[in-house]
Amino acid sequence: VQLQAFGGGLVQAGGFLRLSCGASGRAFGSFGMGWFRQAPGKERDFVAAISWGGGSTYYADSVKGRFTISRDNAKNTVYLQMNSLKPEDTAVYYCAADDSGYGTKWSKEYDYWGQGTLVTVSS
Repeated sequence: VQLQAFGGGLVQAGGFLRLSCGASGRAFGSFGMGWFRQAPGKERDFVAAISWGGGSTYYADSVKGRFTISRDNAKNTVYLQMNSLKPEDTAVYYCAADDSGYGTKWSKEYDYWGQGTLVTVSS
């Protein structure tokens, strides 16, 4: 599975962005999907995850109520809608695929990773 994330950019605090992650290769619909982020000088952190069918979603406390993860299996794409962005949301955002189909907050459970897309939130 190859993953490609895009949609990052520069936005002012309070603004919004929508990240997309397209997948090619094996059946996208069987994978749980996750978004992680890594700020400069920090470890990679969990942001959000969604199960293979979209029935279960999970969020980090820091983004709950502001970010929404969704997927369109017909388009082999997972999305991360980010609203009310804060400067502390600035990071490189990565999408990842979980072969088990569940989607979890644990990065070690993911089998495939895309390249990152940079999100910069100015104050």
